[in-house]
Amino acid sequence: MRALELAQPGRPLSVLCLGAHSDDIEIGAGGAILTWIRSGAVLDIHWCVATGAGDRADEARASAEAFLAGAANFTVAIGGFRDSYLPYEGAAVKGWVEAQKPRMKPDVVLTHYRDDAHQDHRLMSELAGNAFRDSLILQYEIPKWDGDLGRPNLFVPLKADILDRKIALLQEHFGSQRSKDWFDAETFRGLARLRGVETRARYAEAFYANKILLN
Repeated sequence: MRALELAQPGRPLSVLCLGAHSDDIEIGAGGAILTWIRSGAVLDIHWCVATGAGDRADEARASAEAFLAGAANFTVAIGGFRDSYLPYEGAAVKGWVEAQKPRMKPDVVLTHYRDDAHQDHRLMSELAGNAFRDSLILQYEIPKWDGDLGRPNLFVPLKADILDRKIALLQEHFGSQRSKDWFDAETFRGLARLRGVETRARYAEAFYANKILLN
């Protein structure tokens, strides 16, 4: 198993983060983002959350700012669409995703797994694939009641303190989610430990990469 170095000290890396809900990017790829920032890469990150209004939008912005502290540059966009109804507003959501394209030509797009059981997640993954065909698209996973975890093929090992910070930031910024029985440190740490086992690391985040071009 060979390691590919995506984020390298002093080198620019543009990343587009697409999530359906205010905590999705953080749960699925928060550790990878914190790791890339620590690497010393010159990160330009555009962080996009499709749903959210009021307190949920405030949570999304505050969390993004905390996770992205140390990035060379970042912007945050909140779509304001209705949670759980994205497929029924498909044309408008597609227009919003397409509107993000002029902001950057991302090296990497982080978005949902295409076979995620949540309808909002699947739509965001589909739209990302349509809109950003020339970027490396890494699809992250979200643990949930539906039990839709699969067999990912790309892993980002996480240092213990990176995982600790990811979990602490999730617990700090998403008070609206704390009542959910799955939203706790044990869930996030357990999944990271399992993915670490699969890549000979203590902890890891896992992604699905459908197409990779090696130069």
